[in-house]
Amino acid sequence: MKAVGLTRYLPITHLEALQDIEIPMPKALGRDLLVKVNAIGVNPIDTKVRRPKLSNTDKVEAPPKVLGWDAAGEVVQVGGDVSLFKVGDKVYYAGDVTRSGTNAEYQLVDERIVGHQPQTLKDEQAAALPLTTVTAWESLFDRLGIVEDMAKNQGKSLLIIGAAGGVGSIAIQLAKKVAGLKVIATASRPETKKWVLLQGADEVVNHHQDLVAQMNDLNSPQVDYILCNSTPDAYYPAMVTLLKPQGKICALVDTEKPLDLLPLKGKSATFVWESMFTRAMFQTDDMIEQHHILERVANLIDHGTLKTTLNEVKSPINAENLRAAHAQLESGTTIGKIVLSGW
Repeated sequence: MKAVGLTRYLPITHLEALQDIEIPMPKALGRDLLVKVNAIGVNPIDTKVRRPKLSNTDKVEAPPKVLGWDAAGEVVQVGGDVSLFKVGDKVYYAGDVTRSGTNAEYQLVDERIVGHQPQTLKDEQAAALPLTTVTAWESLFDRLGIVEDMAKNQGKSLLIIGAAGGVGSIAIQLAKKVAGLKVIATASRPETKKWVLLQGADEVVNHHQDLVAQMNDLNSPQVDYILCNSTPDAYYPAMVTLLKPQGKICALVDTEKPLDLLPLKGKSATFVWESMFTRAMFQTDDMIEQHHILERVANLIDHGTLKTTLNEVKSPINAENLRAAHAQLESGTTIGKIVLSGW
């Protein structure tokens, strides 16, 4: 079957950074589904795994490594222990960072991290959602402990730093439409400001300027929750100041150096990490919660509460288009999600 993979970890400008390859067709066993992949989303994690680092400079992958952690497609085979899906079901999912990725015509994925595709969305629209949506959902409702009750959240607020990307875009919608929070989003360009307002943000501030001063100007000197989608280091002092006593911060991106948590002690504040790969990587007892999240989100989309964050489609799925998508993500200018469609 066709796939896009890497044998060496190279800058995206190198033609061999991602290559068109052929690999054997897998077979579904146990709780695995074999999915015919129709569309794939591209995420920052793809670029981080692909980039050259001191740990992999001379490493050669044999067989080639297949990346990708977002897909929409159709179940063509089920393992003997599968109970949630059947052949022919349309599905969407983010996969497992420890297994071969979505950048292939067919992929094996554990049914416990798969959802039925929203009926109102095309494959491309659905493929934009899984990784970022599960990340945003877990960040808000599992890590920050926000309740899904608009009445109880009356008067509470959330600051989303780096809100125009994939996670931020869907997090705005979830925070507004499911939790009923006031959402202040950060964006630094006219087009990203317009985008986050379209997703439902109440206010927008510029993360390249003084956040504390801007929040004071909005009469929002402190917030109950902060979701940081960028490297926390540069924003940490502002986050400590802007967080209410007993508030919570959730971060997604690695720090460049250790953070001093002591300034949070006086506020009895919480700092928590989110990685949507945790449940699958460690086969946690609640791994099936990602299936439930994707099912809930599909229902919310089909009822018009949420919308896809797709902003660009490239076709077909091949190495050339994937290299272009990686380069675009690495530029730091991506708005919403990039999806590749069709083989």
